[in-house]
Amino acid sequence: MMEDKLCENKVTCKTQSTSMGFPAGVKKQKDKTLCTGEGVYSCDAGEKPYHCDICGKSFSRNQYLTKHKHIHAGDKPYHCDICGKSFCGSSNLIKHRRIHTGEKPYHCDICGKLFSQNSHLTTHKRSHTGDKPYHCDICGKSFPQNGDVTIHKRIHTGEKPYHCDICGKSFSGSSDLIKHRRIHTGEKPYHCEICGKSFSSTSSLSTHKHIHTGEKPYRCDICGKSFSQKIHLTIHNNIHTGEDVYNCDICGKSFSRNSHLTTHKHIHTREEPYYCDICGKSFSQSSHLTTHKHIHTRDKPYHCDICGKLFSHNSHLTIHKRSHTGDKPFPCDICGKSFSQKCNLITHKHFHTGEKPYHCDICGKSFSQKSHLIVHKRSHTGDKLHYCDTCGKSFPQNGDLTTHKRIHSGEKPFPCDICGKLFSQKGNLITHKHTHSGDKQYHCDTCGKSFSQKSHLITHKRSHTREKLYH
Repeated sequence: MMEDKLCENKVTCKTQSTSMGFPAGVKKQKDKTLCTGEGVYSCDAGEKPYHCDICGKSFSRNQYLTKHKHIHAGDKPYHCDICGKSFCGSSNLIKHRRIHTGEKPYHCDICGKLFSQNSHLTTHKRSHTGDKPYHCDICGKSFPQNGDVTIHKRIHTGEKPYHCDICGKSFSGSSDLIKHRRIHTGEKPYHCEICGKSFSSTSSLSTHKHIHTGEKPYRCDICGKSFSQKIHLTIHNNIHTGEDVYNCDICGKSFSRNSHLTTHKHIHTREEPYYCDICGKSFSQSSHLTTHKHIHTRDKPYHCDICGKLFSHNSHLTIHKRSHTGDKPFPCDICGKSFSQKCNLITHKHFHTGEKPYHCDICGKSFSQKSHLIVHKRSHTGDKLHYCDTCGKSFPQNGDLTTHKRIHSGEKPFPCDICGKLFSQKGNLITHKHTHSGDKQYHCDTCGKSFSQKSHLITHKRSHTREKLYH
């Protein structure tokens, strides 16, 4: 008598003077072929009589148990003939090959989106239904996938079982490690079919596509403002809640994101860890490096739909558009003056506070604006980068060259809206307007006398110090 050792609880099939035992719940079909091992048998619904003697997991079919045991043995007998990757199950190989073929046989009947695996479709459909059947038993948070719960629980336990073998950094999820490794390898396997730009993750590609479509799917339910990225909405919400979570232990400044705090600290440490592989210039932020590289590639992917002007960075386009709309969303809470850029507001406030946070490491002189420090440093190096093609004079800043050229052209693009007088520089127009308003904002700290122009104050101060311009 032949006996099946898988289960002690058996029923017996007798055919042709032989008998064979099967686990309870197994129904015999086509007796003759069943006993020769050629037939098909099945279990009652829910029955899993085949048990793994290593981990105890149960299966409804012996073939499933056999495949499962490959996991413990490390056996991967199924190989991809395109890339050579190996798998322990044939079904895993079939799913993998769809990466190469691009086949997506499963489609959502609600939105039409296609998927390479049925499980991905099932998970996707929960985005329509809002179904989150998997719950964290610690905090009660719900998730659409069981794997999400497993990864989430590591927030509570602090577990990070996935380690980068290059830098040693640890991660709570394997997908996070895969994304991280692309920093080292430079791999960007996801491509935009509109402009050809490549990305290291599908989420980055999806976010990038909003540039082309103009889509802003994340909306603030308090003020109605929309955003192209969920993280931008999260940060924006802190404006309403007043929440600043991350504090700088050097100056006390608060930030809504830890990454912003890390970037901010580079101001104190003067660390610039991001290097351009073309010219070697270093930057404190990766985004600044990305923007800088457009100088070499001359890439300007962002265009103004009003005047057609092109920009290398989306933020530059946003700021530029305010020149058309007149929007100045950043008001000074001291004097009420508004600005189109936050950085201009910060610089402006230095006039009220007298703060000069930018220091020359050669002579120690301090400045209220970083651009002034950069220009000043050229006085030490003698570096003058911009040349006038009319007279050959050189200037440390392109803006200075533009202003200088108006001497040759006679151009005066800044008119006074009160008297119509024209000026070649905006600063001269602002000074001129003080004659109409009577505003005298420059005060002598010795005698208290006020002046409408800074140059007049400087001249006046010499009367106290008896300093003479000409000797």
